[in-house]
Amino acid sequence: MKEKHLKFHGVPADLNAVALKACVAWKEAGKDDRELGLLLKTLAKNAESFLDHEFLSDYAQAMWQRQQLQAEAMEIYDAKPWKQWGTDLEPESVQQMRNAVKLPVAHRGALMPDAHLGYGLPIGGVLATRNAVIPYAVGVDIACRMKLTVLDLPVSALETKEKKLTEAIEKETRFGMGARFLEKRDHAVMDQDWSVSPVTERLKGKAWAQLGTSGSGNHFVEFGVLSLEAPDLGLAAGKYLALLSHSGSRGTGAQVASHYSRLAMDLRPELPKPLRHLAWLDLDTEAGLEYWNAMNLMGDYASANHACIHEAIAKRLGVEVLLDVENHHNFAWKEEHDGEELIVHRKGATPAGDGVLGIIPGSMADPGFVVRGLGSVDALASASHGAGRRMSRTAANKKFKNLNPERHLRERGVKLLSAGWDELPMCYKDIHDVMAAQQDLVDIVARFDPKLVKMAPAGEKAED
Repeated sequence: MKEKHLKFHGVPADLNAVALKACVAWKEAGKDDRELGLLLKTLAKNAESFLDHEFLSDYAQAMWQRQQLQAEAMEIYDAKPWKQWGTDLEPESVQQMRNAVKLPVAHRGALMPDAHLGYGLPIGGVLATRNAVIPYAVGVDIACRMKLTVLDLPVSALETKEKKLTEAIEKETRFGMGARFLEKRDHAVMDQDWSVSPVTERLKGKAWAQLGTSGSGNHFVEFGVLSLEAPDLGLAAGKYLALLSHSGSRGTGAQVASHYSRLAMDLRPELPKPLRHLAWLDLDTEAGLEYWNAMNLMGDYASANHACIHEAIAKRLGVEVLLDVENHHNFAWKEEHDGEELIVHRKGATPAGDGVLGIIPGSMADPGFVVRGLGSVDALASASHGAGRRMSRTAANKKFKNLNPERHLRERGVKLLSAGWDELPMCYKDIHDVMAAQQDLVDIVARFDPKLVKMAPAGEKAED
């Protein structure tokens, strides 16, 4: 087993030698390599249970000592309060939340019912801090965003004008890593000050070329049916043709996240391993202010991405816009909670202040919902940002690689233009269960059912 494989199975670099010795002994005994990989992954989480293992005992001893030291290091940090929504969350994401509220700068937190494992803060994690911003608690795809537009077209257009709707998506955005337009889109965001950070200044040209593109991962553009049971949102009750998109700040946002995450970790070498990816930048420092300004610029840029997509599609179809609803996630806001100004990080969580509109999608074949926030104090005025993954991308690609996604989706009334196996509905939790778990966080205003879906094709590396 090579060192890159050891890293994949959770072996720390400084324990490579003892782990390799165990692997050699295993191989010489004629044992199955796949079984060894599973054992190494399990050992990485709980070394103590392997202390007497025939082949892995020496490595387990070294790992156990390491885990004990990390546990002792964590004991010096006091946990702040936090609350969880949903009961079937994976233990690893819950532990990440427990770790996060131990940060010296943490005030309190909340964990949404779509939670799953992330870097530092879990996806679905909400964390309020004092005068500090945590790049990895914002997320890699800064200001990832949802936008829904109701168009002045009958729902029947999904059948009668399917070719035109498909062409509008295919022509007016781009999918995949590095996706860009040869002819740059025009938007006022490119007139803003991109010199707020050396990263944004250097990548302004790339950002402009990618303006209006959708990227890869769980990002999508889709047409569907918006159902409104009672008059609201300035619309009469009924069914409407709507356009829904999900994407963020593309490659430039990812570079901002990477640069300032590394900087924060370099500035906090004292943090134990479980907290390392939660290294923060003080907002009264040059680095903290740089990141804050770059993050907000990426928020404007992500919004501009969606505006370009929706405006271009509406223009190509020659139709009027009846309604726009949108919201960020993967962002940090200055908000007042508990009588003081705090920095509220929502990593894969939707702002849900009292009366605030938001969008919570399901999957490419499951409904999403337009919601109105209830301003929950315990949840720091937040809600889930979607259904949440049921399995990792790696596991999904292995499990569904031989499945024909177009045929599977067609059986559910959805035409799939393109997508990867790791985005199939089975990869996600049941959105109805997630919504039921957060009835005290949001009210459902309308339901969106996807019908014509476009995502990055299979084989594209995820950017989310």
